[in-house]
Amino acid sequence: MTVPQPLPPGATIGILGGGQLGRMTALAAARLGYRCIVYAPDDHPVAAQVSAGHVRGAYDDAEALARFAAQVDVVTYEFENVPESAVLECDKLKPVRPGVKPIHFAQHRLREKDFLRRLGIGTADYQPIRSEADIAAASALPGILKTCTEGYDGKGQARVADRVQLAAAWSKLGRRECVLEALVDFDCEVSAIVARGLDGATRCFPIGINGHRDGILRTTTVPAALPAATLATAERFGVELARGLDLVGLVALEMFVTKDGRVLANEMAPRPHNSGHWTLDACATSQFEQLVRAVCGLPLGSVEVLAPSRMENLIGDEADDWMRHLAEPTARLHLYGKTEARPGRKMGHVTYVLPSARSDSGRSTT
Repeated sequence: MTVPQPLPPGATIGILGGGQLGRMTALAAARLGYRCIVYAPDDHPVAAQVSAGHVRGAYDDAEALARFAAQVDVVTYEFENVPESAVLECDKLKPVRPGVKPIHFAQHRLREKDFLRRLGIGTADYQPIRSEADIAAASALPGILKTCTEGYDGKGQARVADRVQLAAAWSKLGRRECVLEALVDFDCEVSAIVARGLDGATRCFPIGINGHRDGILRTTTVPAALPAATLATAERFGVELARGLDLVGLVALEMFVTKDGRVLANEMAPRPHNSGHWTLDACATSQFEQLVRAVCGLPLGSVEVLAPSRMENLIGDEADDWMRHLAEPTARLHLYGKTEARPGRKMGHVTYVLPSARSDSGRSTT
């Protein structure tokens, strides 16, 4: 395999999407000497506040996408709901990393589940819901009905106990293609965030334990106080997913740890992930720097944990309490530059870094 030459500092990274993940990626890129240009349909995306440029255009505007691609050396994306057609359009002109394949599976829940199963990664029982006949045959009950596309942070889904509730929920969701996932009796949810470089080398950040409320991630704690075998399985699943997707970049895999000790995949995201924000303050290399290293063909960085930490999302008007966080010695505050606080909107996060001896680092594989 011939590995492309690394992009030198001074090169330009194009980011599809203008949210906070793009913002933090641009900040990490700038520290290593790279420029970033953001492509987003918004007038004032928060990523553009810290980037060298912003190309405004719809994701189906081939002319604007070509203008964007002409200004960059490599393209990445900061959320998985960028239309696959837009990613394909950019891929004709410049290398796209993580690539088209990861977004193809990540933005369709049924394709995603089938792909995970083909890789040998366990999931909850599930079945497609496309018709009344599927509802009549449904067996993954009680469960959660989810739209196959466009759902995130608890949107586009409903908990159902029986076929009557399933029929009502399917109708409420617009009778769209859905997937019914059986409820899992789980002890906790964990995340594996894996980087894969141009040379095929992988590096998994230490596993974090996640806490959710109202379908939104609220906290991630590292290190995870779980058995070594459980952590090894979670890491192995993350690495197998990165390799199976042939990606160059990052992928996050959220998993359930069941009460009987099994590890079952829930969702994946081929980008930096909310559950990896702790790496900005408590890891030798942040997930955002790792993404920059991967897409530019640089060596992957160390994933050694420098101190135990707990990341907390700031949702809606919780960000108004910024002064208190700044006064807390163990807190590291990150605000995303958003001007309007709305219920359920991620406005920032704070990571509490707890002094202690250094923890075990994540494993490196080739």
